[in-house]
Amino acid sequence: MKIKSAILFLSLILININLFGQNAVAENRIIKVDYNKTAGKLNAMFKECIGAGRANEGLRADWQQQLAMTKKECDFKYIRMHGLLSDDMAVYREDSKGNPEYNYQYIDVLYDFLISIKIKPFVELGFMPNALASGNQTIFWWKGNVTPPKDYKKWEDLIRNLTQHFKERYGDEEVKTWYFEVWNEPNLSPGFWAGTQQEYFKLYEYAARGIKSVNPAYKVGGPATAGAAWVPETIDFCAKNNVPLDFISTHTYGVKQGFLDEFGTSGTVLNKDESSISGDVINSRKQISNSAKPNLELHYTEWSTSYTPADPVHDSYHSAAYILQKLKQVGNAANSMSYWVFTDIFEEAGPRFTPFHGGFGLLNTQGIKKPAYFSYAFLNKLGETELQNKDTSSWATKNAKGDVQLLFWDFTNTHPGDSINNQTYYIKDLPSKSKGNLKIEIDGLQKGKYTLEIYKTGYKVNDAYADYLALGKPSQLTREQVNKIKEKNSGALIATEKVTINANGTFSKDFKINENDVVLFNFVKQ
Repeated sequence: MKIKSAILFLSLILININLFGQNAVAENRIIKVDYNKTAGKLNAMFKECIGAGRANEGLRADWQQQLAMTKKECDFKYIRMHGLLSDDMAVYREDSKGNPEYNYQYIDVLYDFLISIKIKPFVELGFMPNALASGNQTIFWWKGNVTPPKDYKKWEDLIRNLTQHFKERYGDEEVKTWYFEVWNEPNLSPGFWAGTQQEYFKLYEYAARGIKSVNPAYKVGGPATAGAAWVPETIDFCAKNNVPLDFISTHTYGVKQGFLDEFGTSGTVLNKDESSISGDVINSRKQISNSAKPNLELHYTEWSTSYTPADPVHDSYHSAAYILQKLKQVGNAANSMSYWVFTDIFEEAGPRFTPFHGGFGLLNTQGIKKPAYFSYAFLNKLGETELQNKDTSSWATKNAKGDVQLLFWDFTNTHPGDSINNQTYYIKDLPSKSKGNLKIEIDGLQKGKYTLEIYKTGYKVNDAYADYLALGKPSQLTREQVNKIKEKNSGALIATEKVTINANGTFSKDFKINENDVVLFNFVKQ
């Protein structure tokens, strides 16, 4: 096992030397692929999971409408959110004698909806119901209780009862496909957890045993830490104490400092290090490979440019290319990379007062698609078979119908560095500079006629924030303004071309590309 782990780690290092060593100057950039030279099935870990703020928000009609659209266009398989056990979900109370009473009405409404649109829950178990809590310390506007349980046996009983309820309502085979994650960011004490690491491990152990008592095949994991922390410690604890552990989950963000700032008042700076995000993921995989449980799945259940929902980089067109660059760098190191989050209907700091406020979402509160949304919408248009491709800022694929897809981008971190915060820099109009011509060559194509569909997001192209800035950043948008911005930023084709491939099977094109452009070519066989 240790030899295999060492080989895996060495492979990851070599892959990433190649990734980070590329000079992405477009004048020297050529993407050359061959229809007949494949790299196997496309690894679609990028759409395995997506985040959402808290469970109670999922009872809102607009939240559900936005998720249904996102599922249709981006096809995320799982969704993870906070607050499933918090009091606004009315899950737990005790009678006058201290006997537990359970109620899953709200959870049923939420989970029934998720299942109806074919998205599975990535079940985050938190926070503590007040009647079960040992203290009154809370986090966020909606007051999630972050204290350990007053009675760990009652905590285990709650988790067992909830899991049994899921089994009865959705069936064993369905729940076997779910993931149960214990808590959120317990290393951020006292923020998300008022206890110690050892108290978290106790919380985890009792929850894991409760889940496994219903069905040993159900998957449980953690520690859901900020900053990729506690991975070796969690594995070590579970291995030494014979505690079930089916996967590791943790988080990472692309800014240089801090972990928790729901109001965005501290100021953040987008990290210039090319290995930000991906370096953490690859290191977590290394830690697992070198552990007593080297085959554990690795799920990054939160990641984004920035950890604060008041960071305008989330609204900027720069985010679209950033997302793709980091996903490409991660490669096969993670089983899922769950972007935090799909919508700005997100109330950690309370309901937000402006249409664009640096929220985490791929969509704003009114369902306007940000540039980041199109990264995932374009990824979802890729075919199921990946083509061999040495370019490190693109994916080339084909599908069973003979269509070919090429998704390519330029990521240029234009942030000036420590002299200015994201909160000041990304609220400006930031025109993109030319990166020259990119040469695209596809060989081995089947002879015949194709329609080349071209999609794009970049500066002032599917760039809703630029349109918002042009309106003078109003504190509210009228219905007409919302509709106009949505219409202009729908992700529709920017161009189509008729292409005839002759007997030599080659397509060649020079394409002008700017900083942080994201472009999808879809060759549809006629």
